[in-house]
Amino acid sequence: MSKYRSNENIDYINQEIIKMLSIDGRMAYSEIAKELKISNSLVHQRIKKLQDTGIISGFSVQLNAKEIGYETITYTGVATKEARFAYSIAEHLKQIPEVVECHFVSGKYALFLKIVAVNNEEFRKVLYEKIHNIEGVGSTDSFISFGSAFQKNISLL
Repeated sequence: MSKYRSNENIDYINQEIIKMLSIDGRMAYSEIAKELKISNSLVHQRIKKLQDTGIISGFSVQLNAKEIGYETITYTGVATKEARFAYSIAEHLKQIPEVVECHFVSGKYALFLKIVAVNNEEFRKVLYEKIHNIEGVGSTDSFISFGSAFQKNISLL
């Protein structure tokens, strides 16, 4: 059974609040309350509890990298020289602004990254002058993104 299905914090009202915030994270609590026919204070309490329990991990602005001048978006697998280097490499990667996601993964790579760069030349510099100079990095394999087909949140069903 999934964590969601066993979590008592997600009843019908919380599901509806999450659905509305997933559509518009800036939706006014009063608007949510009106839509669900509940009080503003109950919406505040529910959202606070969802945050406190970690179900809602935050609200953020999603930037469109291409619209602000980042033409090259890649997904890059990083193989380590030894498995023990994975965590220290991840710590170094945090310091590189162009690395916007880093995941520990199984298989051929120890880490899988999302990198945004102004263009291919800047991506090359990030890869060869920054990432490949981190102790423990063995090799990389990059896949250029031509664009996102879709992005979505996890399902509440």
